[in-house]
Amino acid sequence: MKRGIVIGSVLALINLPVALVLIEAVSYHVRNRSNGSIVSSGLEREYLLYVPKSYDRTKPTPLVISMHGGALWPAAQKEISQWNRVADEHGFIVVYPSGVSGRGPRAWRAGGGPGLMRDVRFISELIDTLQASYNIDSTRVYANGLSNGGGMTFVLSCTLSDRIAAVGVVAPAIFLPWPHCMDRRAVPMIAFHGTADHAVPYHGGRSWVAPNVFPDIPAWTEKWAERNRCAPNPVDSAVAADVRRREYTSCADGAAVVLYTVLEGGHTWPGGGPLPEWFAGTTSNSIDATSLMWAFFREQKLLRK
Repeated sequence: MKRGIVIGSVLALINLPVALVLIEAVSYHVRNRSNGSIVSSGLEREYLLYVPKSYDRTKPTPLVISMHGGALWPAAQKEISQWNRVADEHGFIVVYPSGVSGRGPRAWRAGGGPGLMRDVRFISELIDTLQASYNIDSTRVYANGLSNGGGMTFVLSCTLSDRIAAVGVVAPAIFLPWPHCMDRRAVPMIAFHGTADHAVPYHGGRSWVAPNVFPDIPAWTEKWAERNRCAPNPVDSAVAADVRRREYTSCADGAAVVLYTVLEGGHTWPGGGPLPEWFAGTTSNSIDATSLMWAFFREQKLLRK
């Protein structure tokens, strides 16, 4: 009997790691699964939706669209950006759409070609879908994203400026050249970028991320200010020991352009969920990019002309 108990105990210990792996695998799937999907351009496209408990269907409610970086997914963007926390505080709806995986990691096709417009169509149809189910304020729809998602956010400002009131980008991987940005509406924009970003270099150039040449971020921001017909001389200030702020003012329709530069910051979301430092670099907690982004968004409404 004792021998049987010992053998049983040993077998239990041997199988315990397998059971833990299975439990963790199931838990990971539950934590990271999407909770909605639509068919767009013949493909099933997923998204993760968050509606705060304070939502009141009798009141028009802002919508924030937050897009993940390349090789990430909606739940990862939720954890990195912490938009749900801010949505609870201020009472707006957040949706985290998913890029296309195809034969490789999930990504947004933000560099041009037919895939770009299919992604744009997906976001437009996603807005339609949510407006059909919730009382979305059509003048207060905002888009933002990290890395490749930031690049897609830029694309939306160039293709859906009649639906997106303002945009925010964090460490944006910009693939679309400015001459391809045909929408002429002044779109308010707030950006965050680290000077030690090795994936998308602050001063532009190439990196291991893609064969594309990335733009110099200060120059790219200045170009956006020209797009918005802002005054040429920006206002610079220090908001923390490691953070500098540049704002372009007197823009058309009040469409301000703001750049937060994080000194020695990595390819990360300031104040958000940290990415592995060995891979992405330092995450600054001197500022909360999501709260600052919402403070910027809430001042902007889509002007109907």
